[in-house]
Amino acid sequence: MERMLLVYTTFPDAPTALSVGEALVRARLAACVNVLPDMQSVYAWKGAVERSTEVVAILKSREGLAEALGAALKARHPYDTPIILYLPAAGADPDTAAWILAETTAET
Repeated sequence: MERMLLVYTTFPDAPTALSVGEALVRARLAACVNVLPDMQSVYAWKGAVERSTEVVAILKSREGLAEALGAALKARHPYDTPIILYLPAAGADPDTAAWILAETTAET
């Protein structure tokens, strides 16, 4: 069975994250996108230390869609350099895995 994949990214606000997330779910690149609001970030950017409020988005997909999902996410993302981290799942409940596989399109 193909391994599950979580993708971690951040957005400037919840409406943007939900809009991009919905597009990725409708494209069957992700089965679900969880949006967690009001994260406080401190990060280095272009030689300065910045602070901002962001939202976290965790995308549930399959490893075979990593490249297509990453490209689609990057194309829709408002940041110049979005954080896109691929986190292969070591395991999954069989029902959860079956749902993710059923709701995403296998790579062609």
